[in-house]
Amino acid sequence: MDINQMTRRQFEALPHREWDKIIIFDSLIILPARVNHWSLVQYSIRKTLARFLKMKEPDVWEVGHLHDSGFRCMDFVAVLDDEPICLLSGCSDVIHIDGISGFGYQWLERYGTAPRAIPPSAWRIDCLAQSGLLRIWSTRGKMTCDLPLSSFEIYALGRNDIPVPISY
Repeated sequence: MDINQMTRRQFEALPHREWDKIIIFDSLIILPARVNHWSLVQYSIRKTLARFLKMKEPDVWEVGHLHDSGFRCMDFVAVLDDEPICLLSGCSDVIHIDGISGFGYQWLERYGTAPRAIPPSAWRIDCLAQSGLLRIWSTRGKMTCDLPLSSFEIYALGRNDIPVPISY
C-alpha cells in the first residue's frame, strides 16, 4: 500500500517487530502516541491536589502513552521501498539521529574513540499527504535502528556497513 495514502489507523495496525530483531529500512514514519486527554486532566488535578495536601505526587506513567519524562511517547514505522514493514518502538520519547552521540553506526568499533570528524549524512523530513505524519530518511540510503528503549536510535548505513545482531 502507498504510504502517502495510508491513514494513521492503518499505520497503527501494523505488527511490532520482535524486540531484538535487526531491521533494515529506507525511511521511518514518526507515529506520536494518542493520549487520552481526560486522563491528562485527571492527572493534572491529582498532581495539584498532592502539592496542596503535601502528599506524594502521582506518576506521569499513569496517563497512558506518556513517558516518565512527561513527554508523549512515539512509535516508528519502518518503510522499505515505500511499503510499511512494521512498528519499531512505542516506548520512546526521544529519537536520536545517528545515535545518542551523533557519531553514526557502530562508531566505537569504527573509530576506537570519539572521532574528530565524521562523514556527513544528510537527513530529510517530509509530511505524508493522507495521515499528516512525518517521514524521515537519510540520503545515504538504508537505515537501521537499535533496541526499542526509552530513547530510540536510528542510523544511516554506509555502503560497507553490515548490521550486526543486537546484544543485550
